[in-house]
Amino acid sequence: MSKQLQKMSEIGLVPLVVLEDAACAKPLGEALVAGGIPVAEVTFRTDACLDIIRTMKEIPTLIVGAGTVHTVKQAEAAVAAGATFIVTPAYNPDVIDWCTAHKVDIVPGTVSPGEIEAVRARGIKFCKFFPAAAYGGTATLKALAGPFADVQFLPTGGVSLDNMRDYLSLPNVAAVGGSFMTPGKLVKEQDWDGIAAVCRGAVQKMLGLRIGHVGIHTASRAEAEELTDALCRLTGETKIVAGGGFFAGTIAEICAEPTPGDYGHLCIDTDDMPRALAYYARRGIALDPEYTFRDEDGAIRLAYLKEKVGGFSIHLRRA
Repeated sequence: MSKQLQKMSEIGLVPLVVLEDAACAKPLGEALVAGGIPVAEVTFRTDACLDIIRTMKEIPTLIVGAGTVHTVKQAEAAVAAGATFIVTPAYNPDVIDWCTAHKVDIVPGTVSPGEIEAVRARGIKFCKFFPAAAYGGTATLKALAGPFADVQFLPTGGVSLDNMRDYLSLPNVAAVGGSFMTPGKLVKEQDWDGIAAVCRGAVQKMLGLRIGHVGIHTASRAEAEELTDALCRLTGETKIVAGGGFFAGTIAEICAEPTPGDYGHLCIDTDDMPRALAYYARRGIALDPEYTFRDEDGAIRLAYLKEKVGGFSIHLRRA
């Protein structure tokens, strides 16, 4: 997988862009970036497609590609306009071979084991799965994970805000695509703030960021236990002994050992640690390497941030 496709996988969401007027391209692209989804698949469904790609490429942090590409001529024109990846709606060996020869990222459309095998034989292991819902959705993708364990998919077609997490939870799904991030009504109304809000909502639903508990820092184990007992008495929570301190159920961690943060800490839980870490990195939020903890497989399970808020440290925790 190329660095660009890896970044798209970290973003997790690929909005489809269908515009009639290239004058709307820049504000729409800026809305995607503001909403936390700096990628756009501009479809060859309108005559303005190439002008839209050219305009969106002026936004430095936005990854811009072309979708619904049926011919080599379209692929050539899209790349000349600034597209850095090509998406085909179906298996198209001519477009695949042209992109491969010109070192352009290609996400070929596939729906059957035969098409996936043909794409894989060309050295490509990042495929579009379309139309996803019509061809079995997550059940089919789970079945494909066995014989095609090294292939990653971009399902589109029937993917929505309601079911996108079902897809993203699968280990062979790199990202999901769709127009649900760029609703036609909001595009028609040129409600760019509304689109940014929809994108933020999609990112939040994907990551599931939420307060996991409040951390209280104490000077001794005796003080920590006394405080824990008091909290449990007031809240009805169960006292839990954990490492160098205690938990009052799930609402508070009472630390008796030195921990970052002058007054305490806040735990933020996430349902998708790798994409949450990438989300923070895109915003310049750095981890504290001294307080980054990994599981037995080397994956980060908990990480303190260098940033503090009001004397409280913040740590991100895999839910």
